[in-house]
Amino acid sequence: MAPPAAAPSSTLAAPAANTSKRDFLIQLESAAQKRWEEEKLFQTDSPYSTGDEPVPTDEFYADAAKVREQRPKWFGTFPYPYMNGSLHLGHAFTISKIEFGAGFERMRGKRVLWPVGFHCTGMPIKSASDKLIREMEMFGPDFENFNPDEPAVVSTAAPTPTSADPAKAKKGKLNAKSTGLTYQFQIMESIGVPRAEIKKFADTQHWLDFFPPIAKDDITAFGGRVDWRRSFITTPANPYYDSFVRWQMNKLHRLNYIKFGKRYTIFSPKDGQPCMDHDRQSGEGVGPQEYTAIKMAIVEWGAAAQRVKEVVGDRKVVVVAATLRPETMYGQTNCFVGPSVTYGLFPSSSTIGSTEEVLYLITPRAARNMAYQGLLRTEDKVEGLDIEIKGSELVGCKVNAPNAVHKEVYVLPMETVSATKGTAVVTCVPSDSPDDYVTSLDLRKKAEYYKIDPAWCALEPVPVLSTPSYGDLTAKTLCEQLRIQSPKDAKQLAEAKELAYKEGFYQGTMVIGPCKGMKVEDAKVQIREEMIKGDVAFAYSEPENLVMSRSADECVVALCDQWYLDYGQPAWLEKAEKLLSKMNTYSKETKNGFEQTLGWLRQWACARTYGLGSKLPWDPQFLVESLSDSTIYMSYYTISHLLHGPPIDGSVVGPLGITHEQMTDEVWEYIYANGPFPSPSPVPLEAANKLKAEFSYFYPMDIRSSGKDLIPNHLSFCIYVHAALFDEQHWPRSMRANGHLMLNGEKMSKSTGNSLTLKDSLVKFGADATRITLADAGDSIEDANFEESTANAAILRLKTLLEWCEESIQNKGQFRTGPADSFWDRIFANEINLAIEQTEEAYDKTMYKEALKNGFYTMLAARDSYRDSTAGEGGMNVALVLRFIEVQALLLTPIAPHVAEHLWCSLLGNKTSIQVAQFPKTDAPVEHSILDGAVFVRSTLKEIRDAEISFAKKKGKGKAVTFDPSKPKAIKIYVAKNFPEWQESALGIVKSAYNTETKAVDDAKIKEELISRGLVKDKKMMPFIALFKRKIASIGADAAFNRTSLFDEQATLESGLPYIKRQLAIEQIEIVAVEDVKTDEPGYAEPIVGSAEPGAPGFVFYNLP
Repeated sequence: MAPPAAAPSSTLAAPAANTSKRDFLIQLESAAQKRWEEEKLFQTDSPYSTGDEPVPTDEFYADAAKVREQRPKWFGTFPYPYMNGSLHLGHAFTISKIEFGAGFERMRGKRVLWPVGFHCTGMPIKSASDKLIREMEMFGPDFENFNPDEPAVVSTAAPTPTSADPAKAKKGKLNAKSTGLTYQFQIMESIGVPRAEIKKFADTQHWLDFFPPIAKDDITAFGGRVDWRRSFITTPANPYYDSFVRWQMNKLHRLNYIKFGKRYTIFSPKDGQPCMDHDRQSGEGVGPQEYTAIKMAIVEWGAAAQRVKEVVGDRKVVVVAATLRPETMYGQTNCFVGPSVTYGLFPSSSTIGSTEEVLYLITPRAARNMAYQGLLRTEDKVEGLDIEIKGSELVGCKVNAPNAVHKEVYVLPMETVSATKGTAVVTCVPSDSPDDYVTSLDLRKKAEYYKIDPAWCALEPVPVLSTPSYGDLTAKTLCEQLRIQSPKDAKQLAEAKELAYKEGFYQGTMVIGPCKGMKVEDAKVQIREEMIKGDVAFAYSEPENLVMSRSADECVVALCDQWYLDYGQPAWLEKAEKLLSKMNTYSKETKNGFEQTLGWLRQWACARTYGLGSKLPWDPQFLVESLSDSTIYMSYYTISHLLHGPPIDGSVVGPLGITHEQMTDEVWEYIYANGPFPSPSPVPLEAANKLKAEFSYFYPMDIRSSGKDLIPNHLSFCIYVHAALFDEQHWPRSMRANGHLMLNGEKMSKSTGNSLTLKDSLVKFGADATRITLADAGDSIEDANFEESTANAAILRLKTLLEWCEESIQNKGQFRTGPADSFWDRIFANEINLAIEQTEEAYDKTMYKEALKNGFYTMLAARDSYRDSTAGEGGMNVALVLRFIEVQALLLTPIAPHVAEHLWCSLLGNKTSIQVAQFPKTDAPVEHSILDGAVFVRSTLKEIRDAEISFAKKKGKGKAVTFDPSKPKAIKIYVAKNFPEWQESALGIVKSAYNTETKAVDDAKIKEELISRGLVKDKKMMPFIALFKRKIASIGADAAFNRTSLFDEQATLESGLPYIKRQLAIEQIEIVAVEDVKTDEPGYAEPIVGSAEPGAPGFVFYNLP
C-alpha cells in the first residue's frame, strides 16, 4: 500500500536516483525467502511431534526437561500486533529483537519457536466500523457526496482505530489525531485502501480478513523466521482461542482473582463503558484521582452575586472545594475561585454525598464527573440550572468552613485556579500551602487592585501541623527560604508545594483538633472519614489528567459495577514478585519499572460491553477487554497448530481432529495446569497427551520482547497471570523492553510526514539494509533511532561485500598460497577469531548493535587492513580469504540472513541453507599478544604520520624546523625494553602509597617518600606521578601497574616495517634498540631517545645528505 505523501517538515530522504544495488539485494532476498518457504525451514516441532522422543503419559515437565538437555529449544515472542493497519517501523524494531535472537539461537543448534498472532480484541476496529457506517449515511456508500470544502461535522468524529496494545497507541496506526484527517474513510484512503473498497470495512469481519495477511506478508518480506502454522486471530472469530480465553477467565474467577463491585474507573460517557489504556486517543496510563470534596455552604451572598442569588431563591447553595489534604481544613482562612472560570449550579443527590438536595456550585466539568459517581440528582446525566456564573461574581460571598477554626470565610479571587483540576474551587490554608500563603499576601498588598475589601483577607494563618524542618507554619517558612515573592513565581512554588506536602505527610504531627499529637499520615484518613460521616464532605474522583477516548470523548471517572482483576492481593503480589525476581530483565531500568508497577498496580477492569472480544463466561453481557485476554496467549502458540489451521480463524480442524467444542475447561486444565484428566473426556487421552507434551517442551517462553511502555500494563499483567495460572517451571524466563523508535533523529509522526511503515522501508531499502539499520538503532531502554543514511550505507556495504567475495572466489588463484603464518596472516586470523568470540557474546546478551559492530563493521575493517598490509608482500593468503568469507556469512546470518544465504550457497557452494548452519567456532585460541602487536604497529605508524604532517604545517607557516619533509628523508625508531630507572623508582613510590581497599593514592605518603629519598625537587618526578595517577583513574590500578609488554616490540616493528615504509613512502627507516644507540649516528637526539619506553617508542626524522 502506498504511504501518505510526506509533509514539508519531514526528515525522510528523497528516493535514491540509482537503485540498482538495492534492487539486486531485493532480488537475492526474494530468492532466499522462496527457498526457506519451500523447505519449511521455520516450521518447528518438538521432538515428541517429530518422533524423536516418545510422548510421555505422566511427569510431562520432568520428561520435557530431560529431552531439552539433549535437544534444546528457544521460544521467543513479541506482543501480537493489532489488526487495524499495517505494521510500522516501531513494530519492526521490537520484532527485530526476537528475529535476531531466533537467528542466533538456531545457529546454536536449538529448536527455535518464533510465532506471530494477530490481535483483534477491543474497541478500535468496532469503533472504526461504526464510524464508517455513520459516514456512509452522511456521504453515500462510496462517500461520493463528501465536500472537502464544507466544515467537518465534529459530533460524528468516531473512534480512531489503533493498536490495542498500549505500546502501539501512539505510533502511527490509523490515528486521526496523528494524521490530521477528520473522517475514517479519509484515514483508510491515506493508508492505500481504494475508496471503492472502503465500504467493506463497515463490517468488522473485513478488518480481520484484510489486515492479517498484509502483516504476514510484511514480516515474511522482512525475512522473519516465523512458524506461520501457529498463527491465529483473537475474539470468537477463532473459536479455539475463544475457548482458551474462557478457560483462563473461569480459572481466575474461581481462584477469586476476578471480583465484582463498584469501583472508580476512567469512563467514556459517549461509549457507555470504561475506557481502558488501549481505548484512548490520549491519556494512556492515567487513572482516577480521589479528592475529598469539602461542602462550604454560602451563608451570605456578595454584592457581585445578586444575579445568582435571584436565580437561586431560597434554595441552599454549597460551594464544593476539592482537596487532597483534608487534615489541613482546620486552617482555612478563605475560599478561592478562578475569576475568569465559568461555574454552574447543579442539584445534588440526597442520598450519596449529601443528606439533602442542595445546589452544588462547581464547574460543568466537575459536574460531569459527579453525575457518573451518583453525586448529582440525576445519575449519569448532567442537569443544572440555566445560568453561567463567572468566578468574579462570587468574590465577596461568605461561606462556612467545615472543621476550620474560623467558621466562616470569604470567597476571594485566585488567578492560578485551573478550570480543569478538581472543582475549580480551592480552600485557602496559608499555614501549609505555599500557593495559598503567597496569594493571601498578594491580596492583602493589592486589595484595591483586586477590588476586594481588605477585611475579607485579614485572617492570620492558623497552625495545623508541625514538621521538624519547617515548624508549624510550613508555607511561610518555605516561601521565605525559597524567596518566593509573588504567585507568579511558579517554578519556586511548585518546588515549595512538593516539599511542603512530603514533609507534612511523612514527618508532620497534628497540633490541633481531636487528632492532635498524631502523625499526619495516620490522622489524614481518620479526619477524612469523620468529615464524610458528618455530611460536610464527600469522596469525589476525576481523571488525573485529560483522557480522550477513541471516539473523541473527554472521559470522566465513573463509579461502576464492574468485573475486575484484583491485582495487588498480598498473596498474589508475593507470587508475582517471586516470578520477577527469577526473571532476566536485561537492564536495571526495566527491573525497576516492573518493581514500581507491581508496587502500585491494583484493581483492573477486565470486562466491557462494546467492541470485539470473547464473552465473559459467567456474565455474557460483558466482553473480556483486550489487555485481559492477552496475558498468557504465548502458551497458546505451543499447541495452536495441532488444534486448527491455517487458516488463522480456526475454521479448519487441525491434525489431531479436535473440534473447538471438545476443548473444555477441564481439557485446558489438564494440558496447561496438570489438572486431572476429565472423565468422561471429550478428547482422546492420546491426543491430549500430545498437546500436553508439546506445551511442556516449549514452555516457558525464553524471552518476551516489547516496548517499554507496556511495562505498566501488559507485561506486568503477564507476570501476574502467569504466576496465578502456571506452575513455576512455566514462568517466563526473561522479558526485554526497548525504547521507542525515532526516525532520522525525530519522533515518527504521520502529520509531519516523518513516518515509515515496515513495507515502506522494505521497498525503499530492502530487508537486510532495514534489518542492519534496526540493529544499529540501539539496544537499551532509551529511545532508539532509525537513520536512513545508515540504511543507504548498508546497501552499499552489502553490495560491495558481495562483489568482493564473488571476485575473490572466482579469482582465488591470484592469492598467495601456502601456510598462513606471516606477521599479517597471524594478525588477521586472530582478528577473525576475536570477532567470533565478541560477536557471539553480544548476540548472547541481546546486544545487537554490538554484534553488528563486531561481526560486520570490525570484520570489514580487519579485511581491509589485511589487504592493505599485505599488498606489497605477496598479497592475502587464499585460505584466510575463504575463511573470512565463510565466517562473515555466518556472523551476519542473524541480522542479514539474505546476503548471508547468497554468500553461503551461491558463492561458497554449500548445498544446505545457512539457516541450518552452526555459529562459527574459533580455529585456535585468540592470541592477544599478536593483536596487541598489530595495534602497536598501527599506532606507531599513526604517530609518525601525524608528526610528519605537523612538520609540514610548521614549514608552511614559515616557522623554523629541524627537519624538512619535502627533502629526502629517513627515520630512526628507538625501542626501549625497560623503563628508565627514575620512572621505576616513581612507580614504586606510587605503588607503596596506593590503598587497594579504598582504591586511592595517599598523596601525603608520596610526598613523605619523595622527601626521604631526596627527590622532592626532581622536576621529572611530580609531573610523571600526576600523569600516572590519571592513568590509574582511567584504566584501573592493575592495568596501570602492569607495564610489561606481551610481545617483542622491536621484532614486531621489524615485521611490520615493509608496511610502514609503503604507507609513509620512506625507504630508509631503521629500528634501533635504545641499548644499541650510538650518539654519533645520523638523527641522534638525546631527549627523544631518553623518552622512549616500552609501548611508546621514540622516533626521529632527519634529512639525508
